[in-house]
Amino acid sequence: MSRLRKGSAAFAVVVSMVAGFEGLRTVAYRDPVGIPTICFGETKGVKLGDQKTADECHQLLGDRLIEFSSGVDKCLKVEVPAYTYAAFVSFSYNVGLGAFCSSTLVKKANAGDLEGACNELSRWTYARGIEWPGLVTRRTKERKLCLAGLG
Repeated sequence: MSRLRKGSAAFAVVVSMVAGFEGLRTVAYRDPVGIPTICFGETKGVKLGDQKTADECHQLLGDRLIEFSSGVDKCLKVEVPAYTYAAFVSFSYNVGLGAFCSSTLVKKANAGDLEGACNELSRWTYARGIEWPGLVTRRTKERKLCLAGLG
């Protein structure tokens, strides 16, 4: 069961953040690293030529964020504040659960160093060895949300 709940303030924040950064594309395309992608950055089972409606994309995003939240729960062994958690879900959605779970961010969080975990977000701004301005902006906002959760 996921810690993130549809209808909660944290859910609304993570949906808004992910949708804003990923952008809505109703026809499948290749992302900057060549992966077929649709809707708000969805890659699971996507083939070039696929199409979805905006409503289908919004529903898919909500459902997938709940799935990612469940994956985050399997790796994160400590309780974290709602907005810190929302930042972790946004991050994991972007980099994948494998990268999230094996990251120093998770190691620091599980060791009780939540501030250090939040600060790790700033290190994840590269794709294919290139620093992407969009990832710099995204990680800055995720880090700000993560730290805001700590009070």
